[in-house]
Amino acid sequence: MRKALRWLLALTVLIGTLSTAGAATAAEPGAGSTDIKDRLLSVPGMSLVQEKPYPGYRFLVLEYTQPVDHRHPSAGTFQQRITVLHKDVSRPTVFYTSGYHVSTNPSRREPTRIVDGNQVSMEYRFFTPSRPEPADWSKLDIWQAASDQHRIFQALKPIYSRNWISTGGSKGGMTATYYERFYPRDMDGVVAYVAPNDVVNREDSAYDRFFETVGTQDCRDRLNGVQREALVRREPLEKRYAAYAARNGYTFDTVGSLDRAYEAVVLDYVWGFWQYSLLSDCDTIPANAARATDDEIWTSVDTISGFSFYTDQGLEPYTPYYYQAGTQLGAPTIHFPHIEKRYLRYGYQPPRNFVPRDIGMRFQPWAMRDVDTWVRHHARHMLFVYGQNDPWGAERFRVDRGARDAYVFTAPGRNHGADVDGLVPRQKAFATDRILRWAGLAPETAQARPLAAFDARLDVRDVEREPALRP
Repeated sequence: MRKALRWLLALTVLIGTLSTAGAATAAEPGAGSTDIKDRLLSVPGMSLVQEKPYPGYRFLVLEYTQPVDHRHPSAGTFQQRITVLHKDVSRPTVFYTSGYHVSTNPSRREPTRIVDGNQVSMEYRFFTPSRPEPADWSKLDIWQAASDQHRIFQALKPIYSRNWISTGGSKGGMTATYYERFYPRDMDGVVAYVAPNDVVNREDSAYDRFFETVGTQDCRDRLNGVQREALVRREPLEKRYAAYAARNGYTFDTVGSLDRAYEAVVLDYVWGFWQYSLLSDCDTIPANAARATDDEIWTSVDTISGFSFYTDQGLEPYTPYYYQAGTQLGAPTIHFPHIEKRYLRYGYQPPRNFVPRDIGMRFQPWAMRDVDTWVRHHARHMLFVYGQNDPWGAERFRVDRGARDAYVFTAPGRNHGADVDGLVPRQKAFATDRILRWAGLAPETAQARPLAAFDARLDVRDVEREPALRP
C-alpha cells in the first residue's frame, strides 16, 4: 500500500511539473503576439533551435516535446525536430515528411508551391536527433509516427487555421498515407508521391515483371551485363573494396562481412539505376561489360549503388528504416535470371541483416494489409503519383469504388522523382485543380497551375534518395 501511495504521489508531482511548465510557456508574452516566432514558441513543449532568413518567408528550426509512447504519455518524452517555412497564417499549410531526417535548410515541396502556402516539415521519430534516449524500438511503428503528426497538427492548427494538406515522397508518401489512415479527419487532402505498398511481403513477383520490360532491351542488357560481371570478378573487386574500406575506416559488423556487403551493393545496381536515372542515362553504362576494365565496372556500380552504404557507417543512420521494413513495411525480394546461381551467395538480403542484432524484430504481416484495405475502400481527397520507370511503383496503392475524390496517376518516363509537373497535361491540370480545391482555393483559371512563382533555391532539389534501394 505504501509503495502504491508513493508511486501515485510521484506521478502526481510529475504531471504537475509538466502542466506547470506548459502553462508557463503559454503565459509568456509570445502567446498574445502577432510575430510568428512568438506564436510558435507559445505552444507548450515548443522550443527554437535556430531561425534562418529567406526572402518572403520566415524559416524556423524547432523542437517539440513528444511522448515516447502516445498510448502512455507519462512514460517519457523526446524532442522531435520540425521546421516551419512560414508564408502567412491566412494561407493553407502543407505538412511534409520524407519519412527520414528533416532538412534544416529552407525548401519547398511541390504542393506548397501549388497552393502558395506555409510548410511544416517533420523529422520521423527515431531518426537522430529525434530519437528517445534510451531507445525503446518497440515504440517505432506507423501508428506512433502518425500520432506524432496528429499531435503537431493539433498544436499548430490554432495558428495555421486554414486548410492543411499532407505530403511526402517514397517513405514520406507512405507516411502521409498511414497518417491519413489513422487520423482521417486531420487533413483536407493528401498528395503521396512514389509510395510503395508491399501488401503481402512474401509475394514480390510484380518487381520481377517490372524488370523484364522496363526501358529498352539494350539498356536492360547493359545493366544486367555490368551487374553479372561485377560478381564474376568478385575476387579482384573485393580486394579493391577491402582497400577502399581500410582507407575510409569502414567496418562490416552489422551486415556480417565485406563479402555480404559487396554482393548487396552489386545486387542493388539495376534497381538503383531505374530508381534514380532516366532512360537517356543508359549511354553512361558500359555497352559490353565483358570487355570493360575492372575500373569501369567498379566505377559504374559505385556511382549507382555506392560501395559505402552497407558498411556500419553507411547503415547506422538508417537503422530506423530497416527496423520498420523488418517489422511492418515489408521489403522486396527479386530474382536475377541473368546471373548464374554459382555467382550468387546470398541473394537479396532481408532487413534483419541491416539492423544490429541487439535490436529485436518481429514482422507484423497485418499492418500493410490494414492500410491497403483502408485506402482502397475509404480514401478521401487523396492523390498518388508514380513514375513509369520507378521500380517502387510495381507495388503501389490503388483506389476502389469505396474511395471518394481519390486518384492514382503515373508520370510517363519518370523515375523515383515523379511529380505532378511530370504528368501528361490533362492529368497535370486536373491534379493541380484538386490540390487547390482541397486547400480551399478555387483555381483562378480553367487551366489550374501553381499559385507561387518558381524559386530556383526553394524548388530545385535532387530526387529524394532513400538508403540504398529500400524505402
